[in-house]
Amino acid sequence: MAMAMAMKLAAQRGLLSSSSTRMFSSLPFNLPASETTRKTEPPSTNLFVSGLSKRTTSEGLREAFEKFGEVVHARVVTDRDNGYSKGFGFVRYGTIEDAKNGMEGMDGKFLDGWVIFAEYARERTQPAPPQFSGSPPSPRY
Repeated sequence: MAMAMAMKLAAQRGLLSSSSTRMFSSLPFNLPASETTRKTEPPSTNLFVSGLSKRTTSEGLREAFEKFGEVVHARVVTDRDNGYSKGFGFVRYGTIEDAKNGMEGMDGKFLDGWVIFAEYARERTQPAPPQFSGSPPSPRY
């Protein structure tokens, strides 16, 4: 019953062709923000790289980014317990110019079969101290 109502509503809105038996939207999905609307961090020598394959190693990350300048340090962040990649890492260049070239050269490119994204890394912020509501929580028995 609900499926029939959904099909009727979709047909009224022009989302289905008259011969269609499946529900597909003709509306475009939400595209990622464009380069002009993406919030960018101030230039730095440290790049944040996301979208990494689970097979990408720190050495592989270094080799991919060395084409654009002197890489001081490259690290794929891994899980403490199992050692697998978390899918992101950091690349530190010797100069801001090299970092800019590396970011522009590798952003949106393939590495180990995955599209990766490179951007300037944000500076670390200190976490706020824990806030207590007055009395400690009572033990549960």
